[in-house]
Order: sequence, then C-alpha cells, then structure tokens
Amino acid sequence: MVRKDGRGAEEPREAKISHNIQEYAEGSVLIEVGATKIICAVSIENTVPLFLRSTGKGWITAEYSMLPRSTHTRTQRESSNRPKGRSQEIQRLIGRSLRSITDLSIIGERTIYIDCDVLQADGGTRTAAITGSYVALHQAFDKMVLEKTIEQNPLKSQLAAISVGIVDGDILLDLCYEEDSIADVDMNIIMTKNHDIVEIQGTAEQAPFSISTANEMIKTASNGIDYLVDVQNRALTIN
Repeated sequence: MVRKDGRGAEEPREAKISHNIQEYAEGSVLIEVGATKIICAVSIENTVPLFLRSTGKGWITAEYSMLPRSTHTRTQRESSNRPKGRSQEIQRLIGRSLRSITDLSIIGERTIYIDCDVLQADGGTRTAAITGSYVALHQAFDKMVLEKTIEQNPLKSQLAAISVGIVDGDILLDLCYEEDSIADVDMNIIMTKNHDIVEIQGTAEQAPFSISTANEMIKTASNGIDYLVDVQNRALTIN
C-alpha cells in the first residue's frame, strides 16, 4: 500500500530531534515527526509533592499544551491550572511513561517538570512528546551528573512512542492527522528500546478488533520504535 504522503504501510514519518532549543532549560529539544512539531523542555526544582517528602525520592511530572495556531483552526489557549480533559490525560501519560524508566531514588527529593508545547499538530502529538521528552530528560540528567548534583544518570532504559492504526482494513504505522481522523482502530504504543511495553492505548472506533490483529499492530509499532530510538541516539550523540 502506498499512502497519500508516499509512505508504505509500515513506514514511519521522517523524524528529527534538535537539542538545546531553550538556553535556560536544563534540557530541551524540538522534535519534528512529519509535520508535527513539539518543544519539550525540562525544569528542575528542589522540592517534591507532599506525599514524597522525607522519602528521599523524586518525582517527574509533565504539562502538555497546544499553541493556538498549531491546528487548522485556532485552538483556545489553555490555562496551566485548568487544562482541558484531553491535555490532562496526555500530560499524565507523559509523566507516568518517563517515571516508569527512571530510578526516582537517585534524583533525591527533586521534581522534574517536562513542558511539552505543540507548535504544529499533524497527528501523533502525544507519542512525539514522549519520544522528545526522553531526550530532553536524558540531557537534563547528564547535566546534573556533570555538575555533581547526582552521582549517575537515573534512566534505567530507553523509551519511545508511536501510533499505529487500521484504515480501510490496512494496518498503518505512524498515522498523520488525515489518517487518524478516519481510522477504524487507533493505538498509541509506548515501548522501551528492548520492546518491553510501558503502555498501550487502543480504541476501536468502528468495530472490535481481534487479539491477533492487536498483536500484529504491536509488532508493526516495534519496528517504528527501533527507528525512533535511532533518531534519539543520534540527537544524544550530537549533544
């Protein structure tokens, strides 16, 4: 199958990660996946939520927002104190995905904030945000090690995320907005470099799908994860 943008069914969109986008952030990247563009920036504060005080453990949390003209028509600007339901769900996904691969005892009682701002949206913003945030977080931890704030990088494994869906009966990797909007099944998969699953979000928009189909979609996604891990590694090597 050849898609409208010329890709094959199992071919991911071209991805690019540019680092050190914001001078004052502890780590920052611009991730571009096809026409989707997101800035991911890391900030560190020497405090933790109340439930973690005196535990010696840190916390990772995220905020996600779409700039007003990141979409075809203007999206109303959100307040960080009252995000929309979709944004709240996405930022919780980003935070728990990155906490799953981090030894929070190594960072001490500090909170790592990851701000993900969508400059342009063409599908896959949540998966691109996770993929970019991993690199920004890795950079921030490397900086903490260099400054002797912590003894070692607390990341336990490498993480990336990608979408996969079914459109007109075909399994397609890395859906753009046009494909996502008409997909019969839409799935977001967060996975480590070794293909261990962190989270799967899968929805049948039209009709239920079988376990064998789900397994095939996960296998297709794993190939996309390999590509994104390589993109991440190139960005970290340049850093």
